[in-house]
Parts: sequence; structure tokens; C-alpha cells
Amino acid sequence: MSFIHDDFLLTTPQARELYHSFAKNEPIFDYHCHLSPALIAANHRFADLAEVWLGGDHYKWRAMRSNGVDERFITGDGSPWEKFQAWAATVPHTLRNPLYHWTHLELKRYFGVDCLLNPATAAEVWKQGNARLASMRVSDLFAHSKVAVVCTTDDPSDSLELHEKIRSSGLKTRVYPAFRPDKALAVGNPEAFNSWLEKLGGAAGMPIRTFDDLLSALKKRHDAFHSVGGRLSDHGLETALSEPCSLARARSVFKTAREGRAPSAGDQARYGSYLMLEFGRWDAARGWTKQLHLGALRNNNGRLLGKFGPDTGFDSIGDFPQTRALARYLNTLDSTDQLPRTILYNVNPVDNYAFATMIGNFQDGSIPGKLQFGSGWWFLDQKEGMEWQINALSNLGLLSRFVGMLTDSRSFVSYPRHEYFRRVLCNLLGADMDRGEIPPDMALVGGMVKNICFSNAREYFRLELAPEFAAKM
Repeated sequence: MSFIHDDFLLTTPQARELYHSFAKNEPIFDYHCHLSPALIAANHRFADLAEVWLGGDHYKWRAMRSNGVDERFITGDGSPWEKFQAWAATVPHTLRNPLYHWTHLELKRYFGVDCLLNPATAAEVWKQGNARLASMRVSDLFAHSKVAVVCTTDDPSDSLELHEKIRSSGLKTRVYPAFRPDKALAVGNPEAFNSWLEKLGGAAGMPIRTFDDLLSALKKRHDAFHSVGGRLSDHGLETALSEPCSLARARSVFKTAREGRAPSAGDQARYGSYLMLEFGRWDAARGWTKQLHLGALRNNNGRLLGKFGPDTGFDSIGDFPQTRALARYLNTLDSTDQLPRTILYNVNPVDNYAFATMIGNFQDGSIPGKLQFGSGWWFLDQKEGMEWQINALSNLGLLSRFVGMLTDSRSFVSYPRHEYFRRVLCNLLGADMDRGEIPPDMALVGGMVKNICFSNAREYFRLELAPEFAAKM
């Protein structure tokens, strides 16, 4: 039997029936990822396994550095084959890391490779994978995985021309931008902030001299995202921002940064809080979903950050206090009935129960699961982290209303992570059935599985889908 077999991770008869009958064939609703709109618009054909598999993947980069691989073969000028060789030499050392599972799922699902990747098999895997890849473009990779929806992560200053091109291309996978205005909060680095303001002003077609100009430009971009189908926003923060801040104070903080001076830490937090409330109100007015990714401690290695830039593998779990500020933020919006659909993601597992209980405070009966405890994110999107999140949500909320998995990935061949999640989910529920902890009713439990895999997300996000996915029940 091969390592990745039909019943991989499924340890009971019930788990196997749940997966094969209810989960396996559901489409994918990828409501948060970091895929490149440019590559989607171009329907890019990847040159080789190194480009499609290693480019931009800081999960693999971290593992390779830990294995003693020289940076030349990670982000440097090594040839594609040399980089692939370095990764193949690293894979045997990733046993018990989710990368071992993901690697072999991806090799089998996309390239028909059924052997274990290691230095001895690297040349044959390279040959077989590249031969299969030569006939596959981005659209083929989406179709292969039955991806119904992709929501990319886009800065307000980004042009939406690529999304307009994708929209008119006939691609069956619907691709939408998600509004990620983190740079609007970054007044602590005036040089970068002011450079970004010039780009934002260009995208909005207006100069940005004052805080009021900034609000107008951001609102114009929010409207522009809506016009091309965007219905989600996203924020990556250490903690929720909920410090009281008047309009006058926000204007003053902006002016300080616009003049090239860094505001105090307290003023940065107040200014950010003002903007986050504005963003929440805009989302609620438009019927959008807000995503809050909380708790990452980013860019820890200053020396290597200077060499390679952000998002290259030097981030970790933070230990920030979360709940009080988060409750204030959600409550402020809820107090005026302007709290949008919201998904909370924590990267520190110690916050699982806190986040799972927080969503219950703001469910108002308007829609099922209006507040969501998001799937295991970043360092938690592996088997144990997924199980922790599913168990916390099950114990403290309604797992049946969960909108399920996302990739949070820059890789076009990362969709087997949805399969991985579905196998984990079915294995947990199957074990419960086997122990008699939930009824042995396949229609009941299997129906919940199908909903978590796809239908809940389809109903929750209310995005336009291609007919074959819109009709999927």
C-alpha cells in the first residue's frame, strides 16, 4: 500500500464512509489565500516543479533553513533543479511535520507521483512532475481540484484591472479580491507610509494630504472592490485595536506621520482603532465579511528581514493578550448595529477557547453563524491544530455552522490541504460515532460534513459562483 492511500488518516469504518460519501467530492471554497491575481489573469504555465512548488512558500523555506540548506538554494540564485534537490533532501527530515503529508498529497494529486520524495527519487519525481506540469496552466490546476471560489488578498492601492480581466476571461473558478488595508495603519514607519499614500492616491485618483483625504480614498477603493465582486475584508494584527480616538486625534496623528515623524505607540494604537471602526462600518453597510487574523509576531529576525524582506519565514506565534480589546472592538460596532459578519482567527492555540466563546457573545440571530471561529491558521493549519480548533468550536459553539477550511497559501498546488482538513474532520467525527458519543446516523453526520466542506461557505459569503457550483447541494 502506498503512503497516500484512499483511507489515509481515516482510522474507523465510520470515518471512511463520511469522507468517501460526503466530503471527498465537494468543491472547494477558498475564501482566504495569497495567490497572485497576475498569474491567474495570465493563466500562467509554470516552468517546473521548483517554480510552482517552492516559489514564495515560506513554510518550505523555514524547513530547509532548519535542515542547514544554504540560502542560495532557497531564495537565492541556485538553479531550479538545485533548489528542488535541496527540498528533496529536506523532505525526509520533515517526518511529523505537516509538510511531509502536504508534500506527498500534492505530488500524488497533481502529478501522479506515488513514491516518497528523497534524494534517491528526486530525479524521477522531477522528470515525472515536470512532464505533467507542462500541460497544466493555472485554470487546469483549479479545475483539477474543483475550486469554485478563490479570494485573493489585495491592498487598497492595488489596481483591480487584473480582477476585471479574470472576471471576463470565462474562468469557471470565480476569483474575488479581499480588501486588506493594513498599510493604512502603519504610521509608525512614516517613510514607508508616505510612499504607500502616493500609490493609494494614484489608485483612487486623488491626492492625499489630510486624514479626511485618506478616508475618502480608502472608501473609494472599498467601493471599487465591491464593484468587481469583492465581499470580504481582511486584517492582520497583533491584537484587535479598540482604543478610544476622536476624529481630531486621528487627524493629528496622520499629520504627524505625513510630516515624516513617527507618532507615539499610544497614538498609533488610537489612530488604528479609529480606522478599524470605520472599516467595520463600511463592511456592515455593504454586507461584507470581515476577517481578523490576530496574534502573529512578525519579522523577528532583523538581519535576515533586511536581506529577504517580509513574508519570507521569520514570523512566529505571539503571546499577546487578546480578549479584552477584541470584545471592545466587536461591542463598539455591535452597539450601533454595525457589526458585519466576522471571522476570528487566532495563531496562538492558548486563545482557542477564548475565541470560541467570544463569537457567542455577538450572535444576534440574523444569520446562522454570523460570528465565526476561523479554521486553524498558519502555524495551526496542521492535524493537531485543526483538531484543537474543531474541538473548541464543537464544545463552545456550533460546529454545524462552521464555514470550513481555507488555504492561506501562495501556492497553486496547495489545495490538497482541503482534502487534509476533510480527512481530519471525518476522522474525528467517525471516532465519535464509533465510541457512541454521537448517533450512528450517516445522513445526519454526513450532512453536517458536506455543509462544512462547501455549502456553509457558499451560503455565508453569498458570492456569485459558476452555475455548476451554485447549484451544488
